[in-house]
Amino acid sequence: MEMIYFTAVAIVLYVVSDWILRQIEIKRGELLPNRSVVFFIIITVLSVVSFSIIQSLYPKNEPAAVNTQPAQIQDQTQQQIPK
Repeated sequence: MEMIYFTAVAIVLYVVSDWILRQIEIKRGELLPNRSVVFFIIITVLSVVSFSIIQSLYPKNEPAAVNTQPAQIQDQTQQQIPK
C-alpha cells in the first residue's frame, strides 16, 4: 500500500512542480533560461519533504529475527554442550 501512496504523491508532485514553475515564469514575464534545472530543484525539494512525511506516518514493519546459522552447525553446538 505504501508504494501506491508514493506513486500517487509523485504524480501530484509533478503537476504541482510544473504549476510552481509556470507561476515563477509568469511573475518574471519570460521563460527561465534553465527551465529544466529549476523544475528539477522544485520537484526534488517537494519530493524529499513529502516522502519523508509519508514514511513517518506509515508504520514500519520490522523484519523477524532470522537464525543465520546452518542447521549442521546448530546440531554440532548442541551436541558439544555437556549436560
